[in-house]
Amino acid sequence: MAHSLADTLLDLINNVSGLSVSTEEHGLPIIHCRNAWGESQILMQGAQLLEWSPHGQPPVVWLSPHARWRPGKSPRGGVPICWPWFGPHESREDYPAHGIARAASWELTEASLLEDESHQLLFRWVPDSTHSGYWPFNTPLEIRYTLGDALEIELISRNDSTGTLNLSEALHTYFGVGDVREVTIRGLEGGEYLDKADNGRRQYQSGPISITGETDRVYLSTQSDCLIEDPLLNRIIRIEKRGSQSTVVWNPWEEKSKRLGDLGETGYLNMVCVESGNAADDRITLKPGEEQRLWVRYSVSALVE
Repeated sequence: MAHSLADTLLDLINNVSGLSVSTEEHGLPIIHCRNAWGESQILMQGAQLLEWSPHGQPPVVWLSPHARWRPGKSPRGGVPICWPWFGPHESREDYPAHGIARAASWELTEASLLEDESHQLLFRWVPDSTHSGYWPFNTPLEIRYTLGDALEIELISRNDSTGTLNLSEALHTYFGVGDVREVTIRGLEGGEYLDKADNGRRQYQSGPISITGETDRVYLSTQSDCLIEDPLLNRIIRIEKRGSQSTVVWNPWEEKSKRLGDLGETGYLNMVCVESGNAADDRITLKPGEEQRLWVRYSVSALVE
């Protein structure tokens, strides 16, 4: 991290109560947030929220204990930002999966403590010459985190280029669960989805979702709230969203976890991804001067009072 950027980051952090910054072994800065509602960490690389833990709760946004840290590589867990494409690039196998934003160097532009004792942080990234081979367009990207009694995230894409652009995106959120085999996901009943674990076959969801094996589904034209019901942790995670037409549900299960190498032997049991975005049939089109806002809100309540 350049010295001038380090000074700017420290100036912003030091002026806000409850915020601090550290670096992990490869020198990647991590912002730590502690307030009346809970604790969070955000990695400057990729502006990636690593964990969100409301007081009295195990992590709701979950980071693998075996996550790997290195420049240019998104650690396993948290909320990686998939942009400007989701999954593999549609025509270039050599391009990085899930786009280029999640491994880029972002800038913290605003940080504040709100009246309700929530923290709000705004990060910005503009693709430059180092990314032009993948994405040669002028498209400023911002992400705003509001860390309070709930977690709100807003991803803002703007097209400052001269031509119309097509892109896909997702907030690849890893949610912590007691045992994924006991979890029920509600809100996608009857929806059409692409089953990527079955060669992209189109199917329809019958009833709520239970995870019993490798799961990799893109649910199309979805706007409703999703609920993750977790009997072992006695909690419901509610996922609200706007500006999102797709919901992705993912768990690699045992065999794929071994190939990934950064979930440990049983890490797949303690997470499930329920991702809000615009992917596959729901990719978005931005005309010159247009912007798109993808907003989510995650909150927690007791499953049984």
